Amino acid sequence: MQNANPQDQTDEDSEFAPQWGDAAPKGGRTVLNRVLREGNNVPLFLGQTFINSLRDVGYSSTTSAVCEHVDNAIQAGATEVRLYFRQSSPKEGGQVDVLVYDNGKGMPSHVLQVAMSFGGSMYYENRSGIGRFGVGMKTAALSMSPVLEVYSWQEANAFYSMTLDVEDIGNSRSNLVLLPEPQLLDTLPSEVSRIFTRPMSFPKDSSRQELIADDEDNLCERLGTSGTIVFIPDCDRLTAKRPQTLVEHATRDMARVYRKAIGSGLRLYINNRIVELFDPTYWMPNARHTQISELTETRSRLINTWPDIPIPIEDGSDVTAPVSVRLYMLPIEAWYGLPRKVQKNDLQIFEDHLVSFVRNGREVHIGTVKELSGGRHGDSAWLRIQVDFNGELDEAFGVAMNKQGVRPKKYALEAIRKIIKDDVSRVREQTASYRAAHARKASQSGLTEAERRANEADAFQGKPIPQPSPTTDEEREALEHNLRVFASGLKREEETDEQAYQRVKNSTYITAFKHDDYWPFYHVESKYGKIVLTINSAHPFFSKLYEPLASLVSQSSIDGEDVIDGADATAQTSGSGRLVVALQMLLLSLARAQSQMLVGEESDKHQLLFDTLGREWSGNLKTQLQMLQTGP
Repeated sequence: MQNANPQDQTDEDSEFAPQWGDAAPKGGRTVLNRVLREGNNVPLFLGQTFINSLRDVGYSSTTSAVCEHVDNAIQAGATEVRLYFRQSSPKEGGQVDVLVYDNGKGMPSHVLQVAMSFGGSMYYENRSGIGRFGVGMKTAALSMSPVLEVYSWQEANAFYSMTLDVEDIGNSRSNLVLLPEPQLLDTLPSEVSRIFTRPMSFPKDSSRQELIADDEDNLCERLGTSGTIVFIPDCDRLTAKRPQTLVEHATRDMARVYRKAIGSGLRLYINNRIVELFDPTYWMPNARHTQISELTETRSRLINTWPDIPIPIEDGSDVTAPVSVRLYMLPIEAWYGLPRKVQKNDLQIFEDHLVSFVRNGREVHIGTVKELSGGRHGDSAWLRIQVDFNGELDEAFGVAMNKQGVRPKKYALEAIRKIIKDDVSRVREQTASYRAAHARKASQSGLTEAERRANEADAFQGKPIPQPSPTTDEEREALEHNLRVFASGLKREEETDEQAYQRVKNSTYITAFKHDDYWPFYHVESKYGKIVLTINSAHPFFSKLYEPLASLVSQSSIDGEDVIDGADATAQTSGSGRLVVALQMLLLSLARAQSQMLVGEESDKHQLLFDTLGREWSGNLKTQLQMLQTGP
């Protein structure tokens, strides 16, 4: 027999008494105690606590949460979507309101009521669109604020309104929490209307903002005969406090996530500024990057397309659905020499945009996927892979309910990799070859700064490098002939034989590049009084250390800092330029030390030692550097 009064519980009964925290909803506490006393009428969901728990669904960012509302707008047939981040009182550090408007088909009263319930959806398990489960609008909004207001209409000046308030629901003492019927309004609340008719605090220049209406009198006419407004006031859980940061993040990500919809005509505004689509594959002709004035080539190269790769909908299933994969190579010849600001900020070449997964026209993930693109470094930065699939493959690609990322199954990745791997390898090889050639070409005219400074430092070295000392004309002619032959093997691109000879003749130190998978990362040769340091551009030392460091100073100025061009250190040695010169001189000093030891009776023994050391060191270094996941 159950105790009627919780205070009369035995010690055995009290073991199962609720151990709720102080912040738990009071109504939920009442309902649970009632259920425990009565032992019947147990609801499947305890609404008071369930809705509180949904505040912690765990969206990775405010942008990803707001995307749920943009998804719904697109699925409702909207051609215009407007997103607002409004801080009510910036001077007082007021909380931010979020609002999403769309001109879609709107919802009648009974549909709005269903849409406000958890699991209520007109598209449940319909995998042809963006939404699928009927929970995104509520969970996304409540992850930002405890209050959600929705206004929807299908005729002018007839707004059906509903509100979800976590605190109100938490205080309810009813076992069954029912949604009230929507209210019918002939005007929008002034708090909502002001967001539409007044400039936002950011952008600060109001002339850059395109308001939906100039005043509240014209607003209803501008809103038209159908649409939906999702208003999320007093947000207490955002990834940033400042509207400017929220706007910038949303603009950056949504321009990419909804690039196909924008390319097909969707007008997407964030704080009254229209969003221009960003295409990480650089293939779409109306993408934002095509407006960059410095570009002579505005489109990537489509290397290959695989339009119909069959993927089982589940592991071991005989039922398959098609996946479309496209492989692109960025125009490295035209873009490699662009200013760093253009490469990094405008084009975003070095962002982690290697593989993009697009589900039913909406990007759900972008990043490095080793199984498809290989590791992320300089060679892979110039390729892009786009994987398009529909909702039938949600399980195969591990698409979560909130569409935050993918967790592809091994069998799905392996099926794609098997088909595309050869073409991906060729793109990476072409990129590596071009980058190596660029590094060699970077030191075209005269000596590099490191070579020049190493020559100057020789006057202060304790042990000089032995130099040839011809005494007869015949010996001098033979030395010149040998030196010309030697210089021809070290000639740089666009350098004449005479230029190469004069450069080699006038320097004790020469830096060269070689691309050979079987060479150590460096090699030293001493001949005719010259020390030749050859750097192997095929070794990870080059791709993960030497070339990335050189690329930091590949332009004449970065953020006001004077720098040098690639491997060529002839101009400046301030800031980052000194780092490259120091690295080059470190290697040249090693080459000098080895050359000093390659004389006398022990020279053959030392040469064998150096060769062995070079091979072993290179192998160990390669293994360790391959563990690094560095960017370009």
